[in-house]
Amino acid sequence: MADNPRIHPAEAPTTWPPAIPPANSITKKGAPPHPHQHPSVRGGGGRAAAPPPLTPPKRRRNCWCRCLCWTLALLILLLIIVAATAGILYLVFRPKIPSYSVDNLRISDLTLNFDLSLSVTFNIRITAYNPNKKIGIYYQKGSHLSAWYKNTNLCQGSLPRFYQGHQNRTVLHVDLTGQNQYGRTVLQALQEQQQTGRIPLDLRIDVPVSVKLGMLKLKKVRILGTCKLIVDSLSTNSLINIKANNCKFRLKL
Repeated sequence: MADNPRIHPAEAPTTWPPAIPPANSITKKGAPPHPHQHPSVRGGGGRAAAPPPLTPPKRRRNCWCRCLCWTLALLILLLIIVAATAGILYLVFRPKIPSYSVDNLRISDLTLNFDLSLSVTFNIRITAYNPNKKIGIYYQKGSHLSAWYKNTNLCQGSLPRFYQGHQNRTVLHVDLTGQNQYGRTVLQALQEQQQTGRIPLDLRIDVPVSVKLGMLKLKKVRILGTCKLIVDSLSTNSLINIKANNCKFRLKL
C-alpha cells in the first residue's frame, strides 16, 4: 500500500529589513514607543508627564570654590611669611623689655585746703635701663604716671620725650601733682597708716614708645607697668625711705 504523501505548510518568505509599522499605528501595551514619541507619553490618551527640571549650571559654583581656595592659600602664605619674619627678627635682635626702678621719693606738698580738698606733690627719681644691644627706644608724647594709695589716686604726671640708646641707663626726675576732693578722709587714712611705719604706694606707668631695630623704626607700642612701693613716712620736704620696690612691666601692641 502506497504511503500517503505528507504535506508541509509553506514558510512565509523572510524580508529584510523588517517592515516598520506605520506612523499612525497605535502602540500596544508592552510594545516599545514610537521613536519620535517622548518616553513619558503613552498611547491610549494618557496624560503627558512634565519635563524634568533643569539643573543649575555648575560653572559659577566651581569659580566660587576656586576663589575661596586661592584666598585661603594666600592668607596662610601671608601668615607664614609674617611668622618667619618675626622669628628672624627675634633671633637677630633678641628684644628685651626695659626695666625701671624708683630710686627716691620726696613729698613737697601734702596740704589740706580750705575746701577740704587735699593737694599732693611727689618728686620722684626714676632710673630707666635699656638692656638691648641692638635696639633703641624712642619715648613718645602721651605718657602717664600716677601715684595711688590703695584705690585712691593721689597725683599724676608724665615722662619727658627722649631717645634711649643701646644698653643705656637714664635717670629721670618726674614731678607728680594732684588734688583729691576727699582730702580729710584721705589724709586721716594716711596718718593712721604712717603710725605703722609701712605705707603702701603704687606707681602706675603707661608710656608709648617706638622701637628702633638697626635702621628700621617700628610703630608705637605701649609699656605698661606698676611699681609697688613701701615707704616709712609721708613727711613733707624730707627724703623718704623706700623699704620695698617691686616693679613689673609688659608690652602692649
